[in-house]
Amino acid sequence: MNEETKLTLLLRVALATAFTCVAVKWMVDQLDPTRDKKNKAKQQAQALMTKLRIKTNIQLTEYELAIASNLVDPESIPVSWKDVAGLDSVLQELHDNLILPIKSKKHFPSQLLQPPKGILLHGPPGCGKTMVAKATAKEAGMRFINLDASTLTDKWYGESQKLATAVFSLAVKIQPCIIFIDEIDSLLRSRDTHDHEATAMVKALFMSHWDGLATDSSKSSVVVLGATNRPQDVDKAILRRMPSSFYIGLPGMEQRRQVVLTILKDERVASDVDLETLARLTEGFSGSDLRELCRTAAVYGMRDSLKSTKTTDDTTMAEEITMENFSQALAKMRDSKLHCGTLPLSRIDLD
Repeated sequence: MNEETKLTLLLRVALATAFTCVAVKWMVDQLDPTRDKKNKAKQQAQALMTKLRIKTNIQLTEYELAIASNLVDPESIPVSWKDVAGLDSVLQELHDNLILPIKSKKHFPSQLLQPPKGILLHGPPGCGKTMVAKATAKEAGMRFINLDASTLTDKWYGESQKLATAVFSLAVKIQPCIIFIDEIDSLLRSRDTHDHEATAMVKALFMSHWDGLATDSSKSSVVVLGATNRPQDVDKAILRRMPSSFYIGLPGMEQRRQVVLTILKDERVASDVDLETLARLTEGFSGSDLRELCRTAAVYGMRDSLKSTKTTDDTTMAEEITMENFSQALAKMRDSKLHCGTLPLSRIDLD
């Protein structure tokens, strides 16, 4: 076999190998069930970055684009601090610890006047933790990544770790930024020997990029904001990285009155509705319970109006919510909560 024949054969083998590689890659991409989802996420991320006026010259990797699809425009959040009732002290602390240090960074260059690396909101379900986080994002006007645990999962080995790394690399590029993790105990729960290898590596990378050897917290304006009703399940190393912690418990009597007043501010309420009485009768109710109470009372009010008035398709009803409606809704909710075991029984004094 002469040299020319050898060269021709080698060239054919190289071309066949290159064609096979391209064909195999194309087939794998076509068979990937998440391909359409990834392409849609990239388009959504680019649209969001344009809307948020993020510099177009920022170079993002494909993993950072996947995370960027979770960006939230603060202006589009329908909740503000005005909609949060009964938590004035928590909101003031969040303003002083998170918003002020970032907005006043140029005027006060002290290294101590930095926002905390992490903030944890914890307490019983339905007490407004997620609502406080959304309102904080709107008030701060910072870039807001609503991190979903499913975003960090991928069927290919090593992809989840790259996505975990991309969370912080993207946040640093678009800082100041808040990374919000709702139900943080499901993503960063306590580590043990039974953890899957991929899960353990994601947790380790998350903590390393959050506050590790190569992290310069003095130049970073990235804050991780977590919410959970099971703080005891969160890994201790994660809790150490969230030095600022706020307990949001069940509202007291005055807080319940403020919550009901805020919910009913745009509704037609009859003059016989006594908010003090409602606040006293709803002991053990969370903020979401109070909203459901008001919703149920409004439904009963609408039902009563429809029964007493003949309507047509063009008739606009203007029903009022009465104290009787609230009494009916309260009886229904108390019965349901007692059967579910979510309403504490009142103490009985036998003396």
